Amino acid sequence: MKKLLSYPLSALYYTCFGLSLVIFHGIQWVCLNLFGYNAHKRSVSILNLFLVRCTNILGTTYKFENLHLVPEGVPLIIVSNHQSMYDIPPIIWFMRKFHPKFISKKELGRGIPSVSFNLRHGGSVLIDRKDPKQALPTIKKMAEYIEKHKRSAVIFPEGTRSKNGIPKKFSENGLKILCKYATSAYIVPLSINNSWKIVKNGNFPLTLCNRITFTIQQPFAIQNVPFREIMERTENAVKQGITI
Repeated sequence: MKKLLSYPLSALYYTCFGLSLVIFHGIQWVCLNLFGYNAHKRSVSILNLFLVRCTNILGTTYKFENLHLVPEGVPLIIVSNHQSMYDIPPIIWFMRKFHPKFISKKELGRGIPSVSFNLRHGGSVLIDRKDPKQALPTIKKMAEYIEKHKRSAVIFPEGTRSKNGIPKKFSENGLKILCKYATSAYIVPLSINNSWKIVKNGNFPLTLCNRITFTIQQPFAIQNVPFREIMERTENAVKQGITI
């Protein structure tokens, strides 16, 4: 029965998802060009609330744990495992007061209503994974941005999404640059569980009734901490919260 229901519910989900992106594309443009950053940021937060609610059509529910642990008024480097595109809207919505920005591949900067606009104009950065010479100074720019404005950068050190929930080895390059140029930042390890299950059978039909959890592990300041220790501590913290 669940498999049978997944077809019409997936179709309904994609319809609502697409409409949300199209409608909020115009809203974002108006907010940014007429009212500035804060209005644009609020429109992005509300968009991602809508995207989270769209997944409720699939019976998807969310639990965001330990948000109270995150320090305020300091730059943050949110380091997370990556299981699917369904990781991102809950991070933007539930962590909205920390102004999360993303390091994304350049291909996402064109052609996707709302998403591409926000990536280009909302403080996130776009990198060419095939060109490390371009990527590193771009990440440096983000580090300097969050250091100046006391906002947060989200990085997925696995590089690509895990298709079965098993975390891959973390790459250190991007995180190392963020730590080098956002010296007053706190690392916020984030463990995501079960978002991969939504697409475990592919993008259509999507699976139903998944419980996605986001667990914030203990944040810590990076100042005066050797990067090797930062890397090891962060990777261990994220992975200890992942259940397969």
